[in-house]
Formats: sequence, C-alpha cells, structure tokens
Amino acid sequence: MKQRIKDDLAAFMRVPGLSGHEDRVRRHLRDRLTEIGVESHTDRLGNLTAHFPGTGPRVMLFTHMDQLGFIVRRIEPDGLIRLERLGGVPERALAAQEVLVCVGEGRDVPGVIANKSHHATRPDEKYTVVPYAELFVDTGMSSAAEVDAAGIRIGTPVVYAPHVTELQGGRLAGTSVDDRAGCAVLLEVARRLKDRADGPPVDLAFTVLEEFNLRGAQPLAQQLRPDIAIQLDLMLATDTPDMAERGDVVLGGGPGISLYSFHGRGTLNGVIPHPAMVRLFETTAEAEGIALQRSAQTGVLTDLSYVQLVGEGVASIDVGFPMRYSHSAREVCDVNDLVALTQLLEAALSRIVPDFSLDRDDYT
Repeated sequence: MKQRIKDDLAAFMRVPGLSGHEDRVRRHLRDRLTEIGVESHTDRLGNLTAHFPGTGPRVMLFTHMDQLGFIVRRIEPDGLIRLERLGGVPERALAAQEVLVCVGEGRDVPGVIANKSHHATRPDEKYTVVPYAELFVDTGMSSAAEVDAAGIRIGTPVVYAPHVTELQGGRLAGTSVDDRAGCAVLLEVARRLKDRADGPPVDLAFTVLEEFNLRGAQPLAQQLRPDIAIQLDLMLATDTPDMAERGDVVLGGGPGISLYSFHGRGTLNGVIPHPAMVRLFETTAEAEGIALQRSAQTGVLTDLSYVQLVGEGVASIDVGFPMRYSHSAREVCDVNDLVALTQLLEAALSRIVPDFSLDRDDYT
C-alpha cells in the first residue's frame, strides 16, 4: 500500500490543475477510479464523486484536487508576461521560480519568474520582497505576437512547474502536495470501500475551487445532504525552527485532527469539529494503535467551513497529514503519514454503524 500511495501521489503532483481549471486532474482521477472498478460522476462545477451504498448516517468524505497559482494578467509588447495571484501565493517565495503556462496538454509553455540581476540590485532592494504585480514571467519568447501564437492569452492559468523529489526516510517534496496527497489517500480508501461487506453510505469526493473561494464543495454538499462530513487536507507541521511556536505537529508523527481553525482575514469562518467526530477519531486511533496528532490554528481554513453549514448542519471534522512549507513550490510530506491516515479513515468509517449517535449531548 505504501508504494502505491507514493506512486499515486507522485503522479498527481505532476498534473497541473489550477483552481477553476482542474479538468486534467479530474480526468486523471476518474481514470484511476475506473481502473480499480469504481464508477464516478462529475457535476457542472467539476467535482468528482463516487458513491458507496450502505446503511446508517450518510458520510461525505472529500478532499480538494485544485492547486493555487496564477492567471495571466497582461502580455507586454516584448513577450514578458504579468501575473495575477490565484489563492494564497506567498510573494516572498516567487522570485526565480519555474512556472508552467497551461495552454493545453502537449502545448504547455515553461517559463521562469524573473529575478533582478544581483549585480544590479541596490542595497535597499536586497532585503525586500518584490510585490507579485511587479514580477514577470520570461518564457524565452520575444514579442506579444509570439506569445499569442503559442496560445497564451489573458486568463491563461499558470502554476508552479510540476516537480517531485524523493527525500530520505519516505518523504516527498514538490508541487501541490496540498492536496494531491489527500487525493492519493482517497483513491486508496476507494479501493477498500469497493470491497467492503457493510458500513455507512459514503460519498467520496474530489472537489474544486478550494484554493480560490473554498466553496466548490458547497453545491455538492447541498445535493448530497450528508449527515457527516470528513475533509482531508494538510496539518501544519510545526517541527521546524520557524514554526516551533505554532504547535507540536511532527512530520512522520502520524495523521492529525483539527480541533480549531479560523481565518479572520475577510472570511470570518472556520471549523470547530463536532464532538461525535472528535470522539470517533480519538477512539479509533487508540483502538488501532495509530498515533493521532492534534492541531489548533488561526490562519487556516478549508472548504469544510462551508460544507458544515448545509441543510440542518453537518457533523464535521478536518482530518489530515502533517506538511511542511505550505503553498510554496516545494511542499514536503511523509508517505508513512499518508499510509496511517488511510488506515485511520478505513477503521473510523467501519465504526459508523446505523445507530451511530450525532446527538451532541451524548458526547459533552
């Protein structure tokens, strides 16, 4: 299983899929589901869903397939390309990064975000971050006409150049670990749900637009009307010097649950998990001998924050894997954490029996 998850993740990381332009990733996931004998459905937004029938509370188990990046904002007469950010792109991590201008499969154009020559950098510039609006992409083309002939237009998606590097100890570094790691885990869960004998009804979904507006999963949840929502995403690893004060989540330390998330910068939304879900994952992890880490963060938000508000309200929880260097071109995860997360999810789903209580007073 570990090698399969690792191979799937590496394959998914190499497929570009900017938020709102996820179709290549969706088709790749659809084909992988078909290969393992699981039928899937795509809605109008591009969410990909597979249904596994059962009895008991209906579960929506989901992760997002999109990635953050850029949109072409302007093409200069000399062929250089200006960008608009899409999602939480860190400006200080952009200079000198390789990118891919996504014109179409087999026609994508590589480029590099320019970094001013060091020999011409003034002393007052050496320790400043250049705003993204002042950056430009050099594709090697020398005129706007040449760029146009390559199929690049205003609105064309741009992502970090897809990349995978295997590090020591079963760790992978590269692009869009957030949240192609979740996709690899869900694909493995689908293999297991396909052959199960019983359990709750599960709608397993790969969702869109999370990095853009967090709401791509909302229409899907409005249609499915789940009783329970379990969302997979990263947990901020805090085991590097720059993150030590943010918590105690360790890369390689096992999967985690979020006990609190809040994003106050314009959204005023977050997730405080339902006590039934916290109890479910705590008791399952203990019974299975799986280390379970705990996270509580401000500045983190997932599409679960909107799914939880559908209908009469959904018993919800964010579950995930530790990840370092979020939203950069080189994110890092540990495949062992993904294996343990898969095992935890399978075991937790098996404990959602027909009379599983979602009454808060049974847990508080």
